[in-house]
Amino acid sequence: MTANVAVETTPVTPIWNDPSHDTGTRVSALIAAMTVEEKVAQLFGVWVGASDEGGEVAPYQHDMEESADLDALLPNGLGQLTRPFGTAPVDPALGALSLLRTQARIISANRFSLPALAHEECLAGFATWKATAYPVPLSWGATFNPALIRRMAAAIGADMRSVGVHQGLAPVLDVVRDARWGRVEETIGEDPYLVGTVATAYIQGLESAGIVATLKHFAGYSASRAGRNLGPVSMGTRERADVMLAPFEMAVRESGARSVMAAYTDADGVPSTADEHLLTGLLRDTWGFTGTVVADYFGIAFLTTLHGVTGDWAEAAGAALRAPASTSTCPP
Repeated sequence: MTANVAVETTPVTPIWNDPSHDTGTRVSALIAAMTVEEKVAQLFGVWVGASDEGGEVAPYQHDMEESADLDALLPNGLGQLTRPFGTAPVDPALGALSLLRTQARIISANRFSLPALAHEECLAGFATWKATAYPVPLSWGATFNPALIRRMAAAIGADMRSVGVHQGLAPVLDVVRDARWGRVEETIGEDPYLVGTVATAYIQGLESAGIVATLKHFAGYSASRAGRNLGPVSMGTRERADVMLAPFEMAVRESGARSVMAAYTDADGVPSTADEHLLTGLLRDTWGFTGTVVADYFGIAFLTTLHGVTGDWAEAAGAALRAPASTSTCPP
């Protein structure tokens, strides 16, 4: 007669949760274990607003998209939460609690316990109620003082990080030379070297606080025909390289930025969001950028609705995914 002996087994820690492995190994193992649906979910973002009572965030009903069903989305995971603090006024402490509770829900709903990235606008300070407002980027350029801008950006980043935000949608590296364009105050100036120098300092400050900086709008957004926002860009190769691309190249090579945002606009008929030459050939292969490329909110949808180069949402998503070889999106 033999006795049944209970054998204790030590749970095996998945490679992606094991800090003894390097980041690349952990990420590769995680991706290999994910289904196609789970991978797609990590490219998806939902526009939300934090609860002013500390409850979970609520999907935001925007005039260009339907409100998302979180119950249907979360089992496969969720890539991004869009502007939980900047969508509607919310007390910072209650907003942080709301975001924390939502992240707990997201983590518990997917089998890999992955949280979502939360991003906010931060061009002239963290764009939320009660946050410190700083001078607009035109004023940054007027200082000719990169060290000061670096300190300012570090303070902005610290504010964002303190409430659970991961990514900031700034700075703007568009060189502007047409005052008719309606977003001039968001730009640093008309000189490519000044723009690149000051923007690099801002990026370094934001990244020093642990916030992912996002270089935008890549590329040529501020040169739209007749100063019309979202208008096509008519510019020769030399001028584009010397004026529009130079600040981005400087920042990519020198700042350590981890994200680049493709512009809404098209140049010579090719929308930036679907421009493989721009987002892979130049940004990745030539400049060596290894971070994420994000859509400018409805930039992927615009491939169908504005530019007319794709027939439906699936074609638009495919074109956007192919362009930078590795794409993450803000809301599709």
